[in-house]
Amino acid sequence: MTQQQKAYACGLAAVLAWSTVATAFKLSLAHLSSAQLLLYASAASLLALLSILFCQGRLKELLPAFFKNWRISLVFGIINPFAYYLILFKAYALLPAQEAQAINYTWALTMTLLAVPFLKQVLKKNDIWAALFCYTGVLVIATRGDLLHLNFSNLNGVGLALISTLLWAVYWIFNTKDQREPVLGLALNFAISLPVTLVWCAIHGELTHVSWQGLVGAAYVGAFEMGFTFVLWLFAMKLTESTAKIANLIFLSPLISLFFIWFLIGEHIFISTLFGLGLILLGLLIQKLPRSERIS
Repeated sequence: MTQQQKAYACGLAAVLAWSTVATAFKLSLAHLSSAQLLLYASAASLLALLSILFCQGRLKELLPAFFKNWRISLVFGIINPFAYYLILFKAYALLPAQEAQAINYTWALTMTLLAVPFLKQVLKKNDIWAALFCYTGVLVIATRGDLLHLNFSNLNGVGLALISTLLWAVYWIFNTKDQREPVLGLALNFAISLPVTLVWCAIHGELTHVSWQGLVGAAYVGAFEMGFTFVLWLFAMKLTESTAKIANLIFLSPLISLFFIWFLIGEHIFISTLFGLGLILLGLLIQKLPRSERIS
């Protein structure tokens, strides 16, 4: 295989794994609370990341990296995975999987908009059009097409899903200034977040007996949403001759995800979800077009 073929293989494997997580979230939440899913998935993800570092012969770097970067690791760990996934899982508990996952795809646009105040980047006309299409798509999904009456299917769930995109965007904006090696940094985030999640569960009475189905689901979520898949994507980005060729693969994910949601969960896919998701993907595509002039 050529380098580019290896990049495509890693990228497609990552996209396929990410396409299953909305289904895994919903199936796991049938057996676990949002906090419990976060706790056990975080433990599984930390084990996955530690095993990767072990295979790379870099496990000994973890403790020195912690003492050197404990402050930034604490901030990042509280944002992601703790706050981000706790809120995201709660959104999935309140909404159909098809709606939660579609809204979650607006995080890339949220990051662009937040980069204006945080990174002093310039807002372009493309970004305005992208925002218009994306958030109209969110409105279509949230109201299930009832735009005239603004009758939201679950306002709390939609609000939490949008807050999760805000947290994810903030995390990646801060990540532009992170000097830690990616896998090592992610392992530190989970190492710090895990005891915080444990305390949260203890305070809220969540340390109770859970079913084996919930544990299996959490292990899958931890490995394929939070752990190994992230590394696969990093490898794809390093191997590719063009970042755009790999980045564009992510557009396959929501469509494949809808198939798994329909096939494995049995959710009826609403026409409003398809139309709203189409608007969101169109908005993200507009954002990727050659940049138009800045807003004066």
